[in-house]
Amino acid sequence: MSNALVAPHFQTPENARGWLEKLRWPEGPICSHCGTIGRAYALKKPGWYRCAEKECRKDFTVTTGTVMERSHIPLNKWLMAFYLLNASKKGMSAHQLHRALKLDYKSAWFMCHRIREAMRTGGLGPLGGEGKIVEADETYYGKTEQPRVPAYRKGRPYTKGGSGPANKRPIVALVERGGNVRTFHVLVADKPTVQKIVRDNIARETRLHTDESKLYTGVDQHFASHETVRHSADEYVRGDVHTNSAEGYFSIFKRGMRGVYQHCKEKHLHRYLAEFDHRYKSPRGARL
Repeated sequence: MSNALVAPHFQTPENARGWLEKLRWPEGPICSHCGTIGRAYALKKPGWYRCAEKECRKDFTVTTGTVMERSHIPLNKWLMAFYLLNASKKGMSAHQLHRALKLDYKSAWFMCHRIREAMRTGGLGPLGGEGKIVEADETYYGKTEQPRVPAYRKGRPYTKGGSGPANKRPIVALVERGGNVRTFHVLVADKPTVQKIVRDNIARETRLHTDESKLYTGVDQHFASHETVRHSADEYVRGDVHTNSAEGYFSIFKRGMRGVYQHCKEKHLHRYLAEFDHRYKSPRGARL
């Protein structure tokens, strides 16, 4: 394991709790129920506090309201798991985590999914802005667990520009050049779905870069500009116009999924995407 794991807060649950309390509560305990600062007193049970406000009087710990709440896994192992999942560029499997932390596999699997939930940003605020560039692209990873019947138009199935490869899981990515990434696992990557994602998640002042896919036809009116590259004509860069950042994200995601995780149920795909989104915007990992 990394030499960083010799830090004191990784060694014992007590050290981990003390470090977390200093990190989350620099001005004294904050009640997780009413939000009162510095109006709590310690109980006999280590790590537990009780709010002194008459209207509250509830007990809490530093993990109340977090993904670590009500877990019997030692707190220092939680911190090590946070560090390892953030520091590994292509992720870390639950099997590897259970060997590294000497936990049973079910506990490691549980921790991984809890941590991925914590990595989700919730999509607050639009990407881009004045003078900024956002690249939009789509890809397909893995087979759907239930084959989907393609939509038809005048007796002919949709092709490119409609729903993409049959029985594949569609993923739409919005990559802010030099910034964050936001990905979406959708039921079908058709024009209405993709354009709604683009309009709802990118600021209107942004320069939008895409390939020549018909999925983005007509989106020009919603942004400062919409510039494309023609991959079909072997054009991948024209000046500063390209979708290489999005392609690079997909490359890291697919290599991680195939080489590290190997299998992912479709119902969990959005969690794995959240993990790769988080690491893309935090290349140095969490400072735990």
